Amino acid sequence: MIRAMRTAASGMLAQQMQVDTIANNIANVNTTSYKKDALAFRTLLYRTFREPGAVTSGTQMNPTGLQIGSGAEIASSIKLHVQGDLEPTGNEMDVAINGPGFFRVRLGNGEFRYTRDGTFRKDANGDMVTVDGFRLEPPINFPADAETISIAQDGTVTVSQAGGGSKEAGQILLIRFANPAGLKAVGANLFSETLSSGIATPQTPGLNGMGFLRNGFRERSNVQIVDELIELIQAQRNYEVNSRTIRVGDEMLQQVSNLVR
Repeated sequence: MIRAMRTAASGMLAQQMQVDTIANNIANVNTTSYKKDALAFRTLLYRTFREPGAVTSGTQMNPTGLQIGSGAEIASSIKLHVQGDLEPTGNEMDVAINGPGFFRVRLGNGEFRYTRDGTFRKDANGDMVTVDGFRLEPPINFPADAETISIAQDGTVTVSQAGGGSKEAGQILLIRFANPAGLKAVGANLFSETLSSGIATPQTPGLNGMGFLRNGFRERSNVQIVDELIELIQAQRNYEVNSRTIRVGDEMLQQVSNLVR
């Protein structure tokens, strides 16, 4: 009975973390370019009472053995880098990635971070920056007399100037990783490179399988509320069943105690 209670408790802890993950997904349903989190479960250690294939008599052997598990735990979490819907914003500084790829930005300490959030702004120096003021890399700088901004699908940034002229302000490059799921989420829609993600490889948008840019659009979260609610109900029911197992184990222990009296 004690084993059953501890096993059920491990299941409750795992489902609690599942609910935490679902809650975070739902909370970020309107976060630009947010990628859904998913958990992977695995079994805990097994106690083997009889080995599978153990000899029973003569040339006969046990076909299955006897093993009892000790519960479940969370093995890992993964970011599902599935394309989110693109919605028009009418803002000439907004850029969405249609396909694979990340923007690279430079933090104040000089480190690089990566994001799919293309809600860019222009700072006091004319640089193209994120809403937090992190500069896009390679840098894009707009002249002081720039009136309108146009960003092509291949990342070419063109500005129209006072007097009717136009000028190319630079080109936005996208970053590819061999394993995007290996990136580390650091908050604020940013990711950092890890050994698991592979090396950041800059490429021109639209070439070699890289996504292309859509000016005046933003990428929505890829969270589907209906799916999250279904998973939330399942997690709640699993939690309830595990708690019921603990109650059953407690009732069995109580009956054993009553026999002693």
